[in-house]
Amino acid sequence: MTPPWRTVVLSPHFDDAALSVAALVRQLPRPLTVVTVFGGPPPEGGPVSWWDATCGFSSAAEAYACRRAEDARACTLLEAEQTLLPNPDGPYGTAGPLRGLDPLLTGLTPDTTVLVPLGTNQPDHERVRHQALAALDRPDAARTWVYADLPYTGHLPEWATDGASAALAASQKWGLAYQELTRHRPCTVAHDLRLDDEQWAAKRAAVLCHASQLAPLAADHGSLAARSGPLRAELAWTLDARPRPGA
Repeated sequence: MTPPWRTVVLSPHFDDAALSVAALVRQLPRPLTVVTVFGGPPPEGGPVSWWDATCGFSSAAEAYACRRAEDARACTLLEAEQTLLPNPDGPYGTAGPLRGLDPLLTGLTPDTTVLVPLGTNQPDHERVRHQALAALDRPDAARTWVYADLPYTGHLPEWATDGASAALAASQKWGLAYQELTRHRPCTVAHDLRLDDEQWAAKRAAVLCHASQLAPLAADHGSLAARSGPLRAELAWTLDARPRPGA
């Protein structure tokens, strides 16, 4: 039986909820859980992935144990329950439906809000979005919001402005996932947070829990932890679960 959560945040990987919606999470109804979809252990005996090796780990098992513990600390700061689905991280997993996601979502009530990642330039995130929206596409489903995954969407030049959604609708670099989504589902902005200093300090603390990931992320995303960087705002859209006629 699915616990009576009021809010469910789908985090593809262990750090995505903290990076993308740490400030928003503090404003949402409790009980609240962060569900890491790729939260399962890697197969035994396999080689370490290129990403985990870049993060300094010697084995996949070491990386998993560390990242799971980091996520537990971040969830404590976010006052959220930690929920892990049994899918190994992308490099260790297989194709096919993501285990545990459909039964979790179909067991929720209509007064629950589910936050789903947009999937900007990230195949794992997009995979979560496609399966989650399919599971939630029914009249008695939980209400659905889609959130901008960071730091990716945060590189949009118009990020943290009133024109962010319109810019995503036009961008061929950062907006393809948003464009795919809105071709089939109407969206309106539900939350547009430009973090104040107090919100930023709390978010930074949650992000810093994921210390093993920060150096490689900064190498790819530059001013990741800067006050003026891509994490400085958070954006989520409401979503009508029913496709437009003819979609």
